[in-house]
Amino acid sequence: MVKFICKFSVCMLSLLSVSFYSQEKKQFYDVASVLQNMIPDGKPSSWGLIHQSSGKDAVLKSSSADKTYTSQSSGFNIGIAEEGEFYYIVYSAGGKTEYITDLAGLKKFAGKVDNIHDAAVFAASEGYIIDENFRDVAGNYYEDASDYYLDLGKLTSTECPYQKKYFTLRVSKSTGNISVVKDNGPYIELYNKKCTNNPRLLKLEKKEEPKDEPKKPARSTKRR
Repeated sequence: MVKFICKFSVCMLSLLSVSFYSQEKKQFYDVASVLQNMIPDGKPSSWGLIHQSSGKDAVLKSSSADKTYTSQSSGFNIGIAEEGEFYYIVYSAGGKTEYITDLAGLKKFAGKVDNIHDAAVFAASEGYIIDENFRDVAGNYYEDASDYYLDLGKLTSTECPYQKKYFTLRVSKSTGNISVVKDNGPYIELYNKKCTNNPRLLKLEKKEEPKDEPKKPARSTKRR
């Protein structure tokens, strides 16, 4: 009886654990919220997040570090961005003001995976993006006890075609290691007029190919 009760308790705990983590996929709200909610390693005394667009800075996360910051001419993106649009971080450490303007520095700033936002930053350092226009396929996540699972986009071709695929990634909560669970294929595929491999044009060309006309039988030359 005691053994049965123990086994029943273990089963119930297992089921509760599974039900707790077996949740529906959640969508990232936007890129800015991911960056604002990451947890930096090393505990800087303060840090701020700046978004620059068309040469104008907007402070998204304010801190004492951004009171006297110098505007940067370049930065990073973890999503789809317009030309001249990027983010950068300003932080204070050891009495000095420092800046983060690339993805490698951003990953180092996060240090380890403390939450889903850190997991997204780690994935971004390997070229994956949160596509705010297609969050149902390239901007969502779920988790279990040991890993985060993210559906993110990636630019896989810039021309003929311009192509973005979406991947299901596993990010370990303990190590931050990233592995591809599944390549889900393209969700955007665009061909311009110069693309000779455009399947639509190839179909039209095939349709327009002239067919050999059947030869007409020769007229009889017999006299009546």
